[in-house]
Amino acid sequence: MRIISGELGGRRISPPANMPHTRPTTDIAKEGLFNIIQNNLEFENLKSLDLFGGTGCISYELYSRGVKDLTIVEKDPAMHAFIKKTSAALTITTIQIVFSDVFKYIQSCSEKYDFIFAGPPYALGNIEDLPKLIFQQNLLNENGWFVLEHTPRNDFKNFPFYRTERKYGTTIFSIFINRINNADEA
Repeated sequence: MRIISGELGGRRISPPANMPHTRPTTDIAKEGLFNIIQNNLEFENLKSLDLFGGTGCISYELYSRGVKDLTIVEKDPAMHAFIKKTSAALTITTIQIVFSDVFKYIQSCSEKYDFIFAGPPYALGNIEDLPKLIFQQNLLNENGWFVLEHTPRNDFKNFPFYRTERKYGTTIFSIFINRINNADEA
């Protein structure tokens, strides 16, 4: 696994060999996603939240491209420790790493973000609840983006804030935007 672009571009990350609950986003899918984000958002001004942090690769990529206000939520103790260790090795000092269940975090969070990414385990039974909860809890600033990684078995096209999706093999990124104006993006 590697950081694709930016200040830390080319740096390799070696996650633990045994990650039973973690499925890192592939480099191809990550590169496609970041091309979309880069053409629509200004990285330097983003406040980001990475749910189901896993290896932390999405937040490392965000940091590398200029995002300095980063929060990662991860409940697996081994992956939480890995994110802390890797962030320190990459000298990312502006990151908050939260050891918590994502659903509990969402329910208790009083912060607002410009960009939220969720890469839950594909087997998660209540994946459909994530967009509902993000918007019910009002976690996105106006014009903020929520990107949900999932498989073709989930379809979010009828959700009110849904804007578009991008497919990379069996990986799909559904993009939701907290926008009053329904202008087309992405």
